[in-house]
Amino acid sequence: MASPQAEALKAAMRAFRDSVVPDGPPPTLEQQRAGAEAGMAAMGVMPEGVSVTELVANGVPGLWIEPAGAAKDRAVLYLHGGGYVVLSARSHVRLAAGIAVSAGCPVLSLDYRLAPEHPHPAAVEDALAGYRWLLERGLAPGRIAISGDSAGGGLTVATLLAARDAALPQPVAAVPLSPWVDLEGTGESMRTKADTDLIVGLPGLSSMADAFIGSGSKRDPLAAPIHADLRGLAPLYIQVGGDETLLDDSTRLAARAAHAGVDVRLDVFPEMQHVFQTSLGQMPEADDAVARIGAYLSSRWA
Repeated sequence: MASPQAEALKAAMRAFRDSVVPDGPPPTLEQQRAGAEAGMAAMGVMPEGVSVTELVANGVPGLWIEPAGAAKDRAVLYLHGGGYVVLSARSHVRLAAGIAVSAGCPVLSLDYRLAPEHPHPAAVEDALAGYRWLLERGLAPGRIAISGDSAGGGLTVATLLAARDAALPQPVAAVPLSPWVDLEGTGESMRTKADTDLIVGLPGLSSMADAFIGSGSKRDPLAAPIHADLRGLAPLYIQVGGDETLLDDSTRLAARAAHAGVDVRLDVFPEMQHVFQTSLGQMPEADDAVARIGAYLSSRWA
């Protein structure tokens, strides 16, 4: 059973959803971005003892998030969610900082380029540039992990693919959270979980997919990794909420990865919403999930 804190958050999300006027004018892109940032500002608690420094990694702006006493010989590359259209490294700084504390190492959280101004493949180019930057700093691939949520979870897998195709070594592991890997929304949970998911729905995803892909194909493996050949990728640890429309993106990704010989672990958190980990410090399920990420990476560092 979900915690009282999770139930309270769901009640607040449901009330907000029900307050939206369905026939009102669609928000502008600027309004979407401002609203998404404002919503994320209420999510999560910043851990103590974490420094946040702005930087540019191979031309890509981002944040270097470092807990006090963190190991210097390892790092996590973090790729924020937001449908490739909204949100930022700053909106996800509390979640990235929580992962940094749990993993005991710095996190490089990238502000990759967003659509529609910069459609695919801009995001994966920037993510790969960030991964190269960590390698160029002298970090061994066995001491680098990649993680991201939602669109950033799909981008996490795409970055592994791009690194493989560029003949770069794979990182030690990747941790996609509620990854969006199917731009066409063909998973059965897109319909069966439509009533329980209070955040993500097919119309919104379809609009973001159109903006993101531009004139490209929604089956491009670097945009929709559900269509990719996953052989040779780093181990995957996937987390997803049981009440999500994107649940089947995670379960199908895990099955395809396992079939391709990838070492994969999938944790489905019952009754949880999309990227519930953003409630770190506010909800025990989020705290548990982030603690599991740290434990998983601790078992993987080479």
